[in-house]
Amino acid sequence: MLAKLPELDPQSVEDLMVGCGQPAGESGFNVARVAALLAGLPNVPGVTVNRYCSSSLQTIRMAAHAIRAGEGDVFVAAGVETVSRFASGASDSGKATNELFSDAMERTAKRSERADEPWSAQPGLPDIYIAMGQTAENVAEYEKVSRLEMDEFAVRSQELAVAHQENGFFEREIIPVTLPDGTVVTKDDGPRAGTTLERLATLQPVFREGGSITAGNACPLNDGAAGGRGDERHARQRARDQAPRAHCLERRQRSQPRDNGSGPDRGLSSSTQARQHDHRRHRPRRDQ
Repeated sequence: MLAKLPELDPQSVEDLMVGCGQPAGESGFNVARVAALLAGLPNVPGVTVNRYCSSSLQTIRMAAHAIRAGEGDVFVAAGVETVSRFASGASDSGKATNELFSDAMERTAKRSERADEPWSAQPGLPDIYIAMGQTAENVAEYEKVSRLEMDEFAVRSQELAVAHQENGFFEREIIPVTLPDGTVVTKDDGPRAGTTLERLATLQPVFREGGSITAGNACPLNDGAAGGRGDERHARQRARDQAPRAHCLERRQRSQPRDNGSGPDRGLSSSTQARQHDHRRHRPRRDQ
């Protein structure tokens, strides 16, 4: 994948950064360095970055910072994850836990059995071992998002994804992958054609009795990788002809483990707002 990045000159790349939330198994042994070697970039250093769900976004942030600091002109930011393995246990899901978080873990266990009252942030340490599905239930309760609203959003998301698969929108950014058995994968297997609100309504909650998160409105278990190039020189050349493809603006995350997934609740709706963006005034509206 990295070797096929457009106009990538191996001699110009300063660093290869690969985000991976669970760097183990196929994604282990400093997967960034492995990727550099397989891509024919033996002289390019590789760094594997773990910031869980935002790991690959962190590599983009690091590349932007490096360019701004004048450390070089060309950096490759990428991400990879083997989520299908998580069903067998993630790399850090062993039995060893810190007893200081015992009370928080007990609260999570009780809520997973039955949530009789709306969720609210509790005093003390948050549960750092909480499953992402449980945090989704917390956010849904706190923000009063109904199961119907989630299913409706999921249906629309599926419909849009399938429609763009059929019209070829994603073909420009997908590199075919040949599996060991010779099968060639040319499209994402996440979108489900024929998804309906009625079908989603039949699915049972996965993480909490009486909850709202199901296999139909939660994130899928997919494997994948993506990469891009940050090139200061190329950006200057393009600026003479057309606007830059992207700007790196907001670079902050403040979610507590207990309500991961909430994220900042404001966006930038126009290029004018983007230019006037002040990160000090665009903060999440509650304790994150």
